[in-house]
Amino acid sequence: MNKSLFLLGCFLVFLCSRVALAQAPKKIIVEHADYADINQAEIPDAFLLTGNVRVNHDGIVLTCNKAYYFQKENYIKAFGNVQLVQGDTLFLNSKYAEYSGNVKKAFAAGEAYMSSPDATLNTDTIHFDRNSQEVYYTTVGNITSKDNNLRSKSGKYFVKQKKFQFLTAVTITNPQCVIQSNHLDYYSNSGHSYLFGPSTITSKNNYIYTEKGFYDTKKNVAHFIRKSYIKYEDRRIQGDSLYYDRNKEFASATRNVKITDSINRGIIKGHYGEIYKKKDSMFVTKRAIASNFVDNDSVYIHGKRLLITGKEGDRIIRAFNNVRFLKKDMSGKCDSIHSSAKTALTKLIGNPIIWNGDNQITGEVIHLIGDNTTRKLDSLKVLNNTFLVSRDTISNGYNQIKGLNLYGKFYQGTLHDVTVVKNAEVIYYMRNENKELIGINKNLSSKIDLVLDNNAVETITFYNQVDGSIYPDKELPENARKLRGLVWRGDERMYTKEALFSAEENAYNTQMLNQAKKENALKNVPMKTRKETVDYDKKKPKK
Repeated sequence: MNKSLFLLGCFLVFLCSRVALAQAPKKIIVEHADYADINQAEIPDAFLLTGNVRVNHDGIVLTCNKAYYFQKENYIKAFGNVQLVQGDTLFLNSKYAEYSGNVKKAFAAGEAYMSSPDATLNTDTIHFDRNSQEVYYTTVGNITSKDNNLRSKSGKYFVKQKKFQFLTAVTITNPQCVIQSNHLDYYSNSGHSYLFGPSTITSKNNYIYTEKGFYDTKKNVAHFIRKSYIKYEDRRIQGDSLYYDRNKEFASATRNVKITDSINRGIIKGHYGEIYKKKDSMFVTKRAIASNFVDNDSVYIHGKRLLITGKEGDRIIRAFNNVRFLKKDMSGKCDSIHSSAKTALTKLIGNPIIWNGDNQITGEVIHLIGDNTTRKLDSLKVLNNTFLVSRDTISNGYNQIKGLNLYGKFYQGTLHDVTVVKNAEVIYYMRNENKELIGINKNLSSKIDLVLDNNAVETITFYNQVDGSIYPDKELPENARKLRGLVWRGDERMYTKEALFSAEENAYNTQMLNQAKKENALKNVPMKTRKETVDYDKKKPKK
């Protein structure tokens, strides 16, 4: 035989023997027993060990009152006060246990409980796989970790990660809340819980639903990202992403935000919102819109920012920056709105304008006054430099009333009675029943009363008339047919809810919706967490 081949063969035999020795399972070592015996008739091929039994296998120590040690199988059965200890990380106690040194797996039954530095598990039967460092149970178990008590039908514990995983009904109870889920990962050292699938968190202050979320049971903060909402006694907040701080009673939502007022039948939407429950306040921005159902009509208010403060009955709505509103037969614009539920007074501040029926109303300040009893719009105040204008139905002219202040009364949501005081001026196109022009009334007086019917002037009453006349169409020049300061803004009027938003806001909304569709597609991919991470929703699923 070739010498080199012979040497190679010897080396391979040596290598194989070393590998075999390296892979050979270590034997269970009996370190102590008060009494040892062999009874082939009763227990063939087994040592009977009794009294303070202590065995060791590859760093794990098992103690008990009595044991059967099967030396050939490298297997032991333990009875009475059984304890299996792995360093300072895991203690497994039971009335009965079995352990295989060949496969390094343990089985404990009979009032079994496992304890680690951060948690204790009580159940009927516990399995421990030393190779994967996993503990699992298939009988109802209770886990105690700091102030948290977990109860589930089955579960698994990853020793290195200090993580419990539950794939059946599990309940976490602590002094602040109760968490229920069918899939929950719980880290006993940090108190962090990761929820998958339909899950609820219930407390005396609110009720939370999510299908994917994170909850820190120590700090009482949470983050939810799929079909999630927080429900309070009188309102509910939902969005694509929710953040919640229980200690501060603060919640925020991002993208597709919707806050529902269950008492007042009001809804606020936007792409970012906050609720401070203790302060009875809400804040919504990014395409924010508030809607309320009053007198069988929906009222919409839009602004770059919406702020709602105060308790029920004393609530105030504030809208800021390019505010717009819309209801049946009425819409308007201003810089900001201040609306009080207690006084039923809504103030339009900063360049306000209202379109009611066919009428355009402007002034330096506009007040809309409601009736808290009937919950209907009752009256109107327009202060300083008032204009009430409408287009003539046939010509290109404008019916105009100008004065210092205007006071109006509504009937069934439409302006019906109007009084204009101080230096009241009028230009009005007078027509007969056949819509033929009789003349143009141009008048100046100290006060004017109007009665409107179907948005058209039915009667006009002048008080202390100073000057005025009815001019034939040909005798009143074009430059005399407009009162000083008139600005017609009919092209700005809004008729639909979508018209309340600017083109920039609508483009932003489309961007948010498209982004949400992409993220929802990723969220539907099953995820198996292998290590804890608070920003788990931003990462790709672990495989």
